[in-house]
Amino acid sequence: MDFFLPSGNSSKKSESGDLKWWQLSLIGVGCTIGTGFFLGSAIGIKITGPAIVFSFIIAAIGTYIVYNLLAKMTAEDPQEGSFCYYANKAFGKWAGFSCGWNYWCSNILIMGSQLTALSILTRFWLPHVPLWIFAAGYAILSIIVVLTGSNGFDKAENLFAVIKTAAIIMFIILAFAALTGIMDGNVKHPGFPGSAGAWFPEGFKGFWSSLIYAFYAYGGIEVIGLMATRLKKKEDAPKAGIIMLIVLVIIYVISLGLTVYMASHGEFNEKESPFVTAMEHYNLDFFPHVFNAAIIIAGFSTMTASLFGVTSLLVTLSNDGDAPNFFSKKIKKWKDLPLPSLALATAGLIASIVTALLLPGKIYEYITTAAGIMILFNWSFIIISAMRILENKIFGKLLAILGLILILAAVSGTLMEKEIRFGFFVSLLFVALIAFAALIMQKVVWKKERKRTF
Repeated sequence: MDFFLPSGNSSKKSESGDLKWWQLSLIGVGCTIGTGFFLGSAIGIKITGPAIVFSFIIAAIGTYIVYNLLAKMTAEDPQEGSFCYYANKAFGKWAGFSCGWNYWCSNILIMGSQLTALSILTRFWLPHVPLWIFAAGYAILSIIVVLTGSNGFDKAENLFAVIKTAAIIMFIILAFAALTGIMDGNVKHPGFPGSAGAWFPEGFKGFWSSLIYAFYAYGGIEVIGLMATRLKKKEDAPKAGIIMLIVLVIIYVISLGLTVYMASHGEFNEKESPFVTAMEHYNLDFFPHVFNAAIIIAGFSTMTASLFGVTSLLVTLSNDGDAPNFFSKKIKKWKDLPLPSLALATAGLIASIVTALLLPGKIYEYITTAAGIMILFNWSFIIISAMRILENKIFGKLLAILGLILILAAVSGTLMEKEIRFGFFVSLLFVALIAFAALIMQKVVWKKERKRTF
């Protein structure tokens, strides 16, 4: 996976790319599927029950609206800065600055979420080892990968994407084999609920709260918007997104549908992938180990890729004057790596490790919730930027408003569930800090720049 990172102030026109639309669709599927789906969906099932399937369908609609608007802006005015450039174009420098730093912070939280997920999954084999020890180990491995350079990293990412997709397909095949009697296990499945109450055992409040985890599983769509600048035909960006979402929805809905059919609501928990839970009664000795290993490889891939991404993004922000110049410095002895930028990203990883040490019980729910909300803040910026930049007809405007309503529903739903509510306040803290920084920049830096211009 290559990183095409947003720049709020730059307006570098995208050159002709080399990707075909179907290639972008496949890359999008590989980039989007992560531990947010493999593990985060277990929390969603726990919160709402079988209705998690509907949560993922609703989230798919919201995701489509966001990507479609971003793709239209890309086709009309392809820029390497992507959604941050469009926010800047629509509302000014404060918006581009806020988008860039919000994206950086959300990726730091995503790294923390992935790191915690990897640690939880590894405890499957070593349940008595403290969570923070695994977190520290994976963080060190990830930093080593970055320090050794990025040779062959693209090929590794493609391989990891295949592993992620293959793991889900393996589950679907085994589940169908179990349900059709090919694999004899003499297991009685709860099946699909026969009433609305059974579909929504935790009521509407539980369903509302689960939306954030469904949206989080589609997180990454904005990165594909950035990569759309590499398309040979920029006008193919909407098509690539539609096909990508269709594939994701099919994979997500079928696999989650099978899990809630094969296991009862009370069996799922946040410490185990729902797919492992669904196959537990068949006593397949190999499945939990193989599936767990596949998820760990996929999660480590996503976390390391995020570390590369936030390191490069901070350099871009620095070059644009949205971060101190210090962070753009590269060290030739270290393969021209921006070590100051990497150091700040590493500090974010260390914060995740410390948090895992202090709050080992609920850390994954907190970080995942906060990361999901931060992503949705950027998605909201994409929608309102498109409403100002694009000439939308009435239907287009209604779709945009629907997208904002769905995002608001997902964000506000986190307040309904006590176990994940803290993540909402964590995200607000980040937003408040970014807003304060934007205000300082507006009064001190940008005001002086305007005076020099005139």
